[in-house]
Amino acid sequence: MTNESVRALEPKAIWNHFADLNAIPRASKKEARVTAFMKAFGEGLGLPTHVDHAGNVIIKKPGSKGREKAAPVVLQSHLDMVHQKNAGTDFNFDTDGIRMKVDGDWVKAEGTTLGADNGLGVATIMTILASKDIAHPPIEALFTIDEETGMTGAFELKGGLLSAPILLNLDTEEDNELTIGCAGGLDVTATGSYTEEAVPAGMKGFRVSVKGLNGGHSGTEIHLGRGNANKLMNRLLLAAEPHGIRIATIDGGSLRNAIPRESNAVIAVPADKADAFAKSFRELAAAITAEYRTTDPELKIEATAADAPAKVMSAQDQRGFLRAVQATPNGIFRMSPDVKDLVQTSNNLARVQLKDGQYTVMCLTRSSVVSEKTDEADSIRAAYELIGGTVKFSGGYPGWTPHPEARIVQLMSAVYKELFNEEAHVMACHAGLECGIIGRNYPGMEMISFGPTIRGAHSPDERANIPSVQKFWKYLQVVLERL
Repeated sequence: MTNESVRALEPKAIWNHFADLNAIPRASKKEARVTAFMKAFGEGLGLPTHVDHAGNVIIKKPGSKGREKAAPVVLQSHLDMVHQKNAGTDFNFDTDGIRMKVDGDWVKAEGTTLGADNGLGVATIMTILASKDIAHPPIEALFTIDEETGMTGAFELKGGLLSAPILLNLDTEEDNELTIGCAGGLDVTATGSYTEEAVPAGMKGFRVSVKGLNGGHSGTEIHLGRGNANKLMNRLLLAAEPHGIRIATIDGGSLRNAIPRESNAVIAVPADKADAFAKSFRELAAAITAEYRTTDPELKIEATAADAPAKVMSAQDQRGFLRAVQATPNGIFRMSPDVKDLVQTSNNLARVQLKDGQYTVMCLTRSSVVSEKTDEADSIRAAYELIGGTVKFSGGYPGWTPHPEARIVQLMSAVYKELFNEEAHVMACHAGLECGIIGRNYPGMEMISFGPTIRGAHSPDERANIPSVQKFWKYLQVVLERL
């Protein structure tokens, strides 16, 4: 079994806990099994274990010998993972455990997301809880649910459950970074109906596909300029309008926090214009492929013959819908004028679904500035309200204000310099982290986020760097010893 090669890696305790965790399906909003697993883990160690009303798990461990009276520290990670797989991968996320393999210095999954985000953080905390020879203050281990699709666990966490003055969030993906602030987010959902009509006579069917994009995390990787399958599909369809195309269905993207990698559409084209459509489509597909040859070298854009659909969107509704999607902002809206290289505001056009007279468009808008986040979301709302759609804002969560002067930041910066003979990169990030939300019910708690190097989170290209996990583990142990 491929997972055995992962279990043999050092530090063995972390990788074995990670393999145990990855045997359990743990999609966001489907964490019942992993919550039960963590509850059994804590109780099996004889430690006080509490599952709150939301499904968050809190396990408390006394300080090691001589550290019993030290101030406690919260170690925090989230239990859920993003479920994404390649189109050709046979895998059921509801029943199957992640199939892992070692590839050089990296651990990867076979055609799916790996779950290192945030499973490696969970496994590391499990290792601390199970240890008998690691120096540490009293530990309050907090395992939250549903971080990836709403941060429900953090929102529902009540005050009074934790007493520690410091929280270490193990959910950062570069091992030289200490994250001390993050962006807030807002889910934007546009829905509407459209008129369906019988496909006109003399039409040929085509299936249009955009696939092979790299995708990735819509926060931490939005600045990389990777292709968005929904935007590219809309560009192709809009450009084909002069050939009289009619749209039957569109199905693109999946999760709000993942840059969409694939989109598929079924269209009809007048038979006497099919050759001209095919020629212009190939030309535009070649131009787009060239545009993205650096960021998305595996991009494939195709239009293949298919049965003509029975029903299509009315021409008038199609015209409005394609223009609304074209007007939907995607990518970086503004860089921070105050923090070097920090994306301040962005939007991810995450999901486009059109079928049976109904459409849904889903976005995730992020910003470090609340007013700018609202302005970006209002731009999206305007586009769909102009075509008679309904737009709802939901799932909003606050950002996390940096406090570089905090004692934990100073301590961890000094320890990093001592161990690795270089300065840690103290920064804020454009992703959403739970720290800002947790801080609402625990004001004054000092927080910092760090972790091992992970690449391609939220995509089947997700991979964890083995030497980095070893570096992270060494660092964490010294930090706990100094607290």
